[in-house]
Amino acid sequence: MTLILASQSAGRVAMLRGAGVSLEAVPALVDESSIKGSLIANNAKPRDIADALAEVKARKVSRKYPTALVLGCDQIVVTADGKILDKPDSPSDARVHLAQLSDNNHRLISAAVICEAGEPVWRVVDSAQMTVRYLSETFIEQYVSNFWEDIRHCVGCYRIEAEGAQLFKSVSGSQFTIIGLPLLPVLDYLRLRGLLPS
Repeated sequence: MTLILASQSAGRVAMLRGAGVSLEAVPALVDESSIKGSLIANNAKPRDIADALAEVKARKVSRKYPTALVLGCDQIVVTADGKILDKPDSPSDARVHLAQLSDNNHRLISAAVICEAGEPVWRVVDSAQMTVRYLSETFIEQYVSNFWEDIRHCVGCYRIEAEGAQLFKSVSGSQFTIIGLPLLPVLDYLRLRGLLPS
């Protein structure tokens, strides 16, 4: 059986392959903004939004590859005042996001759903508590200018596995969850299904 990641996220691909998982990466190409907007309008909880988006991605790719296990993932950043941040559309957007997160706490929610033959067969949602140190305007400007191409697809505008570690005062939660998916539960399920040795 093949594992397909319904994404071309370099971080998720590297994490899975680094853990010894053989996979193919196929982008789901779903309208995340529209789906998220509809869920927010219906007062969905942030964890449910992350879970729903992960499922939509996994389902879409699973319908094309019904004999494979398809892993869909999503992350949501919830600020201290309850606002959900989207991926930045521009460097200006990224600067605004980082200014909002500066000297404050936020929650990062990471969901993973595995589908088979177009239907979900497994799911997990995990979260991490993140505390960003005070970021000066100069630091934010330099950070975005230097790393825009690296952070443009990252919710929260950071890559904690790289220079983004400099943004934080403290974190509480799995590093895997922060980088892009709750890896250890995913590995457990892949062992159960025989894709990894037990």
